[in-house]
Amino acid sequence: MAEARRAVSTTRLRVLRTERITPHMVRIVAGGEGVASFQPNDFTDAYVKVHFRVPGVTYPEPFDLARIREELPREQWPRMRSYTVRAFDPNLGELVLDFVHHGDEGVAGPWAAAAQPGDELLISGPGGAYAPGEEADWHLLAGDESALPAIAASLEAMPAGVPVHALILVEDSAEEQSLTTKGDARITWLHRSRGDDLAAAVRALDWRDGVVQAFVHGEAGFVRDLRRHLLDDRGMRRDLLSISGYWRIGKTDEAWRLEKQAERNA
Repeated sequence: MAEARRAVSTTRLRVLRTERITPHMVRIVAGGEGVASFQPNDFTDAYVKVHFRVPGVTYPEPFDLARIREELPREQWPRMRSYTVRAFDPNLGELVLDFVHHGDEGVAGPWAAAAQPGDELLISGPGGAYAPGEEADWHLLAGDESALPAIAASLEAMPAGVPVHALILVEDSAEEQSLTTKGDARITWLHRSRGDDLAAAVRALDWRDGVVQAFVHGEAGFVRDLRRHLLDDRGMRRDLLSISGYWRIGKTDEAWRLEKQAERNA
């Protein structure tokens, strides 16, 4: 008996407007009729899977990922990328995603740079796992550009007056963004162009007393380094540490997902 196809629901949105918020960050504001079916969650790292059609491939309508994966060869499956929900306003019917754009290579960045009002945006989700909790005496947020939307959303959700250290690695000062929070935040911008090292900066922190909750995401190299440091050297509670490599230098998104899957299965 054939195994039943696992349904993967998708939401079809339309680009409403775009904004280049820094030289390498493009904001996409999407909406349209499909936004009414979007169900937000309470995580500040809430993310959606964005599905990009492969040029020249005809897909079934309505768009059905389970059917696509059953009927089409893998190389024709839509390319999938994960993006943090920077903001969602049900009253305005707007979903905001920020895309890092580093030129013509890749899938999502070039799409976002060229996006025009009316363009299709296919998403599934959201997922997520992290939000600032009240148990912590202070919070640590650390990441690069790929984690910046989640860090920004987390800062906005911080309880009033709670101490926060946020360390963010970007290319240079032009990539810094204005961030808002009710927390007692110390925000440190690190610049790749001058050789700043995010892992070293976290190691050098004047570590506070009390219970810490941490969100550490971005390139897999510094994430692996900081996982050991925070758990072994700092003795952090695992249940209060959200840590994951979003990408790896020299790897496509597909190759990095396969590598992570192999590591989990090892």
